[in-house]
Amino acid sequence: MDLSSIDIFLAVARDRSVTKAARAVGRVPSNVTTRIQQLEENLGVVLFCRDGKKMTLTREGETFLSYGQRLVALALEARQAIKPLAPTGTLRVGTMESTAASRLPAALTQFNRMWPDVSLRLTMGASRSLTHDVLTDVLDCALIARPPRPLLEEDEQFDTELDLLDTETVFVEDLLIVLPSGHPQINSAADLRVGSLAALEPGCTYRRIAEHWARQSSGPETREFGSYHAILASVATGETAGVMPKSVLDLMHWPTNVETHHIGCVETLLVSRRNSRSSAFNAFYEVLNITKNSAPRVMTH
Repeated sequence: MDLSSIDIFLAVARDRSVTKAARAVGRVPSNVTTRIQQLEENLGVVLFCRDGKKMTLTREGETFLSYGQRLVALALEARQAIKPLAPTGTLRVGTMESTAASRLPAALTQFNRMWPDVSLRLTMGASRSLTHDVLTDVLDCALIARPPRPLLEEDEQFDTELDLLDTETVFVEDLLIVLPSGHPQINSAADLRVGSLAALEPGCTYRRIAEHWARQSSGPETREFGSYHAILASVATGETAGVMPKSVLDLMHWPTNVETHHIGCVETLLVSRRNSRSSAFNAFYEVLNITKNSAPRVMTH
């Protein structure tokens, strides 16, 4: 078992696809398949369930995932101890509230442990405003949600700003419509039995996706809330449906049951200005790649 095999394993676990993982690690798919098989033989267990082209972790794979992440992180710390990269200065990072809650705690903890001399300044905001702040040098980088192509075509300025930046996909979120307990199963917005849709501010990509979904069936009007807890509280009244990523819902030990409807997968991008990557940014990007599979898996809805 070597670190390159573990890197390949983590890529397949993240992307759930040999083809996508091969692109991510710069190898051909046949090599990725061979390395996974060799790792499974070495460990004496099956790490993935293979359903056509989809690869999902087995129970043993889930267990090995956390060890693999720790081994890669430890190797990075060892390299840093032997030959320090010595990132310094301040890194101004923008992020959506949802990403800060569900995806960043492990990365920020790891980053601060490895590079305590870097001052990390976190700014919360909606994807639209964060992208503009990176382009205008208010932020060094930001984690934003990429709107699907039809929505980008409706917002020419946002589309143009994204084209001017470097973008890297770091997470993929399952976007949910959250329904009151006991609400009948739905197939479209026409099946909703509530009066409104609860969402964050207008610049939120998740809100825009949900509104676009609702418009296709003359769905409910949107009500704006300041947090995901407030959205869930509104859902609990029985009169509202909410929109949020599954990774956030999984973190919220909500005292009442809710129903959910999946409306799509949304990429979280790390955006930065071209040709302006500092050593602190490179260190942050490397830590994100190590910890990207570390979101808590607390609840199933």
